[in-house]
Formats: sequence, C-alpha cells, structure tokens
Amino acid sequence: MNGRQRYPARLSVKPMADLPLTLSPQTPADLAAIEKLDERAFGPGRFARSAYRLREGIEPDYGLSFVARVGTLLVGAIRMTPIFCGDRPALLLGPLTVDPPFRSSGIGEELVKTSLNAARVAGHELVLLAGDMSYYSKIGFLPVPSKRLIFAGPVDPQRLLYCELVEGAFEGVTGKVRRASQESKPTPSKANHA
Repeated sequence: MNGRQRYPARLSVKPMADLPLTLSPQTPADLAAIEKLDERAFGPGRFARSAYRLREGIEPDYGLSFVARVGTLLVGAIRMTPIFCGDRPALLLGPLTVDPPFRSSGIGEELVKTSLNAARVAGHELVLLAGDMSYYSKIGFLPVPSKRLIFAGPVDPQRLLYCELVEGAFEGVTGKVRRASQESKPTPSKANHA
C-alpha cells in the first residue's frame, strides 16, 4: 500500500443528537442530486461566481469530495477541485452546500474537516477557497494577504482564504489562481517527495 493511508469509504458521524449522518466520497452518480441541492441553497446566481467559473468543466477529485446523507436523503456536499496558485499545486474547496433545513447542525463543518483530512492523507499541502472568514477560521483557514494571489474573475479579497495542510505550504505562493485542465492536473506535492 506504498506507506500511505487510505481514507475510509464511509464514515458515520453524529453531529446532531437525533439524526444519524453518514459521510461518504462523492461519485458521479451523486452529481444530479448535488446540482439540485446547490440550486436550492444558492439559486441561479451561483454560476456567475468566480469560483464556479474556475471549476467549470473540471471534475472534482472524488476521493476528496464528500456527500452527507441522513438515511437516503442527500443533505450536504463538498467539492475539492485541483487548481494552481501561481505554479504551486493546490485544491479549491467548494462549493460547500448544506440543505437549508439542516444548516447550523454541524454538517458543513464535518464535511470540511473530512475533506481536508482526506486531502492531507492523500499528500496535498494547500487548499484555497472564497468564503466567510468567521465560519472557516475555526477550521484553520486564514486570509490570503493582499495582492498575493490574483483570482480568476472578481472576488472580494477579504473572502479569499487558504489552509495549509502542511506547515509552510503557503510560503512564497504568489501569482494567478488558475484552473487545472484535465491534462495538467496537479499532483500532491508530498507524494512527489515520498
């Protein structure tokens, strides 16, 4: 098994006292249900967001992207997509979607933690997102220093956040945040040194 841990196929957690929640890796079969969930949560304006355009046409990394179910009902999803920050391989987290009736129940935080842990285990070092600092700071995200990264399309600079999965991974990272084509998908940096 080449010394690297494998992430479990299914993980059961209980962030809510009375509702059993199951997290599992996304599969292509989940995409239609996730699209409906995104539509309910974000509406049609989601397609205009810069992060959506950056992910457009690129499949998520299914081993790092998860869904949350209560019974058979899909109530949450998180996506990780390979990108580049300048020349450094990274992951773009998002969208993180939780069905409105299930918000404020810990599902979103469980999805983020599970996805970050899977990325760390897989050897990735850096994650970027456009999101709310007050929410993501408690999970280890920090604001990108002003003008260090140029995001594709308009994004509020105060919402551009990063998380180091390996200490020092953001050191020296500058330049344009760009999509990874299917041909130029970045590989985890750590895996290249193993």
